[in-house]
Amino acid sequence: MTDTGTAGGGLPARTGPPGDEPPGAGPDAGAGARAAVRLPGGGEQGPPAAAGPPRDDRPRVIAGAGPVAGSGARASARLRDGGEPEPPRYAPEWLRLREGADSAARARELLVPLRERIARLPRRAGALVVHDLGCGTGSMGRWLAPRLDGAQHWVLHDRDPRLLRFAAVSAARRAADGSGVTVETRHGEVGLLTPDALTGAHLVTASALLDVLTRGEVESLAAACAGATCPALLTLSVAGRVDLTPAHPLDAEITEAFNAHQRRDGLLGPDAVTVAREAFAAHGATVRVGPSPWRLGSGQSALTAQWLRGWVGAAVEQRSGLRARADRYLRDRLAACGAGALEVVVHHSDLLALPRPAGGAS
Repeated sequence: MTDTGTAGGGLPARTGPPGDEPPGAGPDAGAGARAAVRLPGGGEQGPPAAAGPPRDDRPRVIAGAGPVAGSGARASARLRDGGEPEPPRYAPEWLRLREGADSAARARELLVPLRERIARLPRRAGALVVHDLGCGTGSMGRWLAPRLDGAQHWVLHDRDPRLLRFAAVSAARRAADGSGVTVETRHGEVGLLTPDALTGAHLVTASALLDVLTRGEVESLAAACAGATCPALLTLSVAGRVDLTPAHPLDAEITEAFNAHQRRDGLLGPDAVTVAREAFAAHGATVRVGPSPWRLGSGQSALTAQWLRGWVGAAVEQRSGLRARADRYLRDRLAACGAGALEVVVHHSDLLALPRPAGGAS
């Protein structure tokens, strides 16, 4: 899955046209605090690919990703090198729209054992080093950094330089105890994620990422974290369950088709947390899973409407025979959403993996 004052290095507060700023960007962001930011090298890329030509007047949208370049688009982070660079998948507008729901949903109970483990970690250079994989516009860092004590240095990974700029300029500046937070960015695929790549890391994080990986990629991630003796907090993986109120006879069929779409081309979709739990446990890690559901009501109608379009659109893309009934279903659901008469719970799961400390028990 995958979300961003004047920052260090002379980066201006606004990196795009008016109205393009990420949350927290602007002259007042950071209250004058400055971050150590290293921007990705090379030229600037244009904005992420917009939705393609409309099909039956509907934009291409996948729930959890917003507008996409095409039905075969993959995640913005990859665990292996090879192949041609892929078009950006995540639209910053979608990432901004979902950030509040993500923040409210994450399983805060997992922070207790994480903080306990971090407190026992050796700090060679003083700061807690956190690698954020497929960081998008940096929402994970904005959520987590202020909830951890001590100086922190975040390493933000993403293949989209525009999203990296957003993440850098709106990164959290202070930890929970007031210590400073610094940031660097790494532009490109998250390729060859090995223990060497995580040298010096104290924590790996990701948000909405596991479910768009393959089994092999998740196993590589678990092996890398275990080799580096590095905890991992991986949040907001789809669980394959959706509750809509009021219920509709087509809910279950749409859910089933959407889940099949999430599993296309070997992706894990709703199986991701089960596979990840097994992969980390196989390396001796203690694994804890907590629920992180979106709870969407009348106050989140814009997010609910966008999610509905993506959820139904992906289901129809998977099973074209649903199209006529799904069109009517979507119209009815959007009308109820607009009237404040629809409530949705989109179930996700968060996973915390605590590796066995070198020479000791976990």
